[in-house]
Amino acid sequence: MLRFEEALSRILALGTPALPIEKVSIEDLDGRVLGEDVVSTIDLPGFDCSSMDGYALTTRDLAGEPPFRLPVRGESRTGVVPAALASGTTMRIFTGAALPAGADAVVMQERVTRDGDVAVLTARPRVGQNVRRRGEDLSTGATAIAKGTRLRPAHVALAAALDRAELEVTSRPEVAILATGDELRRPGTDPVPGTIPESNTVVLRAMARRAGARARALPYVRDERAATERAFAAALDEADVVVTVGGVSVGDHDLVRPALEAVGVSLEFWRVAMKPGKPLAVGRFPRAGRRDAIVLGLPGNPASAMVTFALFGVPLLRAMQGDTRPFPLARRARMTRAHAHDPGRLELARAIVGSGEDGELTVTTLGNQASGAVTTMAQADALVLVPADANGLPAGAEVDFLLMSDLCG
Repeated sequence: MLRFEEALSRILALGTPALPIEKVSIEDLDGRVLGEDVVSTIDLPGFDCSSMDGYALTTRDLAGEPPFRLPVRGESRTGVVPAALASGTTMRIFTGAALPAGADAVVMQERVTRDGDVAVLTARPRVGQNVRRRGEDLSTGATAIAKGTRLRPAHVALAAALDRAELEVTSRPEVAILATGDELRRPGTDPVPGTIPESNTVVLRAMARRAGARARALPYVRDERAATERAFAAALDEADVVVTVGGVSVGDHDLVRPALEAVGVSLEFWRVAMKPGKPLAVGRFPRAGRRDAIVLGLPGNPASAMVTFALFGVPLLRAMQGDTRPFPLARRARMTRAHAHDPGRLELARAIVGSGEDGELTVTTLGNQASGAVTTMAQADALVLVPADANGLPAGAEVDFLLMSDLCG
């Protein structure tokens, strides 16, 4: 059995090199992974401008002590180039408008009173007050967004501000999800005795999509060897990543591993020393003239399937897109109560994050940690990393944890 860290390293290696690059319109960039460095070809802002509604002036015109009285001449508003500021005057100016030539400060309107066409100032402004200088945010030639960044809405806004209508991003991985088992039926269908509503494919598809992939669930595969092989062969021909659910253990009806080997999948490993999720088949399928397809054979219990896909499947999909941070950083928190654990395997315990009276982060592990418990997976917002050699964790212990939002997007 592989240790978790080694299994993760080997899976991330399968995700490199990244998929090909494509150009995508700025409207569709959110969540995509950047395939190029975005280098600024302009200054931001592109000209000296005001950060406030107020009055532009030249500070050296203010002789003596306040109050200062300056005649108001003209205005500067967005979308136009103002006239130069006449000596000894002030100009009405609006947020984002260009600073008139000759001005070196802006006094916000709340600190100015009007006496007809005269502005009255009760304090002396400093040079540069309420002025955004050209190139203050970003100068020409600077890297605005680095290659490998997963783009958030703010990145898209920055690209738009740099006058980019499209960017180069990594292609989305194609993911096919196959659940196996005679007992499975679609939620909402007739509850035939002996069947269960299948929940894994819907959650795995949602997680894969949040990771930036195109994902689809294929028809359920019954526990019959020939049918299993046919379904796998078809999926491997089409998808970059094939995710199977169930049938990876060692029971008489666990057909996934032999079926994968029969259709030509080379298994890299198939067990990881973790809980939940020990049975995990990972392999690759060679395709002539194309990138190898990658196989993730997940256990069928819902908590096991979700945890293993969050810890291995999502990072794999991110790595395939060139994401420079495919796996999130662990955080630290203090346990609010004891958690029982038998040494032997790393445990990913479902937990709720909170905060103590001093503001310190806390985690509270949930009661039902069974691998089939969908309820606690829905309640949990974190996974506590219980070390393999730990003989339980006492209340007050400091532990590492992973946020589910970091794992699943």
